[in-house]
Amino acid sequence: MTGRITIDLFTTLDGVAQAPGGPDEDPSHGFPYGGWQAPVDDDLVGEVIMAGIERMDALVLGRRTYDIFADYWPNHTEGEGAGVIGRKFDAIPKYVASRGTIDLAWQGAMQLGPDAAADVAALRDRHDEIHVIGSIDFVQSLLAAEAYDELALWVYPLVLGQGKKVFPDGAAPANLKLLAPPLTGPKGAVLLRYGPNGQPTTGDMSVVDFG
Repeated sequence: MTGRITIDLFTTLDGVAQAPGGPDEDPSHGFPYGGWQAPVDDDLVGEVIMAGIERMDALVLGRRTYDIFADYWPNHTEGEGAGVIGRKFDAIPKYVASRGTIDLAWQGAMQLGPDAAADVAALRDRHDEIHVIGSIDFVQSLLAAEAYDELALWVYPLVLGQGKKVFPDGAAPANLKLLAPPLTGPKGAVLLRYGPNGQPTTGDMSVVDFG
């Protein structure tokens, strides 16, 4: 078995990925735009995300995102829509990256070891479709270690000017390759799917013939 690790992130044009879902998701550093995704969400985004959730058989979360999910999704497992997501998340294994003690009362939840990036990479031997949702702080370590197969970026037509970014100053240098043509939703969200492709290289544009 060789599974795939997909990192799912929602980001603005200026790279902010903090708290897209709601005001209380992550207000750290006084972030005032929690829930910025809701006004520009559309059906295409929902359809693609639901298709990914249906395929996944393991979920990886950072500590903050796990606490949010564990508080919400076990109580939303009935009916369609959110109930479909709740039942899926409830049923599959959930791996949590944290250096501290975690309440693992949510069924199927377990803590990753000290080298969480290596532990996530090793999940390819146990699962087919592993998804890392949100968890922007933890995602930095996965990107640096290239412990992923696909970075699925939903880029929204917003500029917030502050907040945690997908690629902050000091992010590990990386070269990425486009895995599929972009998808565009009716409200302007664009899905960009990238895979790791080694280290950046440089050249000299002054020798390019634009003739």
